[in-house]
Amino acid sequence: MTTRLTEKRPTPAPAPEPTPAAPAARRTRPRGHRPWTPWLYLLPALAVLGGLLVYPVYQLGLISFLEYTQAQVSGGEPTSFQGFGNYTALFADPQFRQVLLTTVVFAAVCVVATLAVGCALAVLLTRVRALPRLILMLAALGAWATPAITGSTVWVFLFDPDFGPVNRLLGLGDHSWTYGRYSAFALVLLEVVWCSFPFVMVTVYAGIRSVPSEVLEAAALDGASQWRTWRSVTAPMLRPILVVVTIQSIIWDFKLFTQIYVMTNGGGIAGQNLVLNVYAYQKAFASSQYSLGSAIGVVMLLILLAVTLVYLRLLRRQGEEL
Repeated sequence: MTTRLTEKRPTPAPAPEPTPAAPAARRTRPRGHRPWTPWLYLLPALAVLGGLLVYPVYQLGLISFLEYTQAQVSGGEPTSFQGFGNYTALFADPQFRQVLLTTVVFAAVCVVATLAVGCALAVLLTRVRALPRLILMLAALGAWATPAITGSTVWVFLFDPDFGPVNRLLGLGDHSWTYGRYSAFALVLLEVVWCSFPFVMVTVYAGIRSVPSEVLEAAALDGASQWRTWRSVTAPMLRPILVVVTIQSIIWDFKLFTQIYVMTNGGGIAGQNLVLNVYAYQKAFASSQYSLGSAIGVVMLLILLAVTLVYLRLLRRQGEEL
């Protein structure tokens, strides 16, 4: 009788019973949390902004709708509501329209010149050694840190017809740069570019340094010139930075006051070098027409607000693309 030996296999362990899914964790707010708590931290800053920005803008707009001259300030005559009368008189004044056009054109020239000089020097910084780069950046930052009234006074001295070194070097004798309209604007343009290009230079230089070197090397291998490389490769990659510096330069140069007032002695001969800020100052404080001066301020505010909204929209669009 034969016996059959069979291998004893281990019995498999029973499968664990499926456990019910754990309930989704509920988001619970920390104890004591209040939705208005962040506003408490922002309240001091909002109070300061309200006192330094909102209230003055409110007063500016209010005065622009009133008849507010020296007679009303001294209490000799009552203040009367004019509605849009001040704005109607303002836009009917040919001098205001001329000053507005001059301001727009001069600001545009300043912006283009500042961007050209700043971008050119930013490219130069990438092609020089460390020591010249450091010297150039320190000199540029020194110009940027100089107060506008100090820089304007120095430039007036440099081009002074009697004691200025520029006329002596150029052999121009006692030529007055501030006598002619265009020469005075050119002198102010030089000072504005001098004190504004460092911001553009440093910002664009930082953007150039962030461009991948492989892209520039590929353009060089393809035989592209430096100008073609900048126009077709570098500039498109720096478009967000160029948008920022352009819009900010427009805002700064459109509300120019100190350079024009100091270098042309309040707007030049017969007001030939007036810009909107100086024109508003003359109307408000020299002629005591505070309502017209306020109306000019509101017009400038609306123009700059429109530029700022475009700036923020472009920034948001560029941020979405990035």
